[in-house]
Amino acid sequence: MKENIFDLEDDLLEMLDSLLREPTQYWDKFYIDREKSVSFFVNSPDENLVNYFEKKLFSPGNVLELGCGPGRNAIYLAEKGCIVDAVDLSEESLKWATERAKEKNVNVNFIQKNIFDLDIEEGKYDVVYDSGCFHHIAPHRRMSYINLVKKALKPNGHFAITCFVQGEELGGAEISDQDVYRLRSVNGGLGFTEVKLRTIFEDFKEIEIRKMREIKQPNTVFGVSALRTALFSKIY
Repeated sequence: MKENIFDLEDDLLEMLDSLLREPTQYWDKFYIDREKSVSFFVNSPDENLVNYFEKKLFSPGNVLELGCGPGRNAIYLAEKGCIVDAVDLSEESLKWATERAKEKNVNVNFIQKNIFDLDIEEGKYDVVYDSGCFHHIAPHRRMSYINLVKKALKPNGHFAITCFVQGEELGGAEISDQDVYRLRSVNGGLGFTEVKLRTIFEDFKEIEIRKMREIKQPNTVFGVSALRTALFSKIY
């Protein structure tokens, strides 16, 4: 961690990261016990992602997944004929994801990295997909996140996100951005209203914002109503 700020962008961002971000070891420990009761440990894709293909909003192309975890959505995307780069900070989550991909006999390029350290080729991707990464990102990194998505997407490319609903049982901390810094924590994951998502991603064209549909497990798709889904496209 840097002790002094000489650059009001990079140095300040890194200092705030060190105060707020869960370390890599936290996520490795989280994923190492594969038998614990975590709703999204199922090996089924998000119901909204499946719906985008059924509605022909998505078609085979280049996809970047941010925070892929054990790979369930990345694997589904590969099965649909997409070329997938799937990024996660945790080595343990990617070990699991790689095993799952081999079982399904699909090819996914899994990348162990902080998303903000990615060397993104501008305009490479038809889709950027995020299921559960964004709500762990502190407010000071939102503009970095938005710029990453904009750089990654082709003109008219799609950006889809799944995140916590405020105050639901899975998480969704009901705290202000200022409270994040008072508490030095995102309290397990920030919750978002429809209005807040619309405001944060106002530079994109909104296609759909809704709650995820509740899907009783086991099933071929995953869905819990404590999550909110949103689909946008890049504006040029």
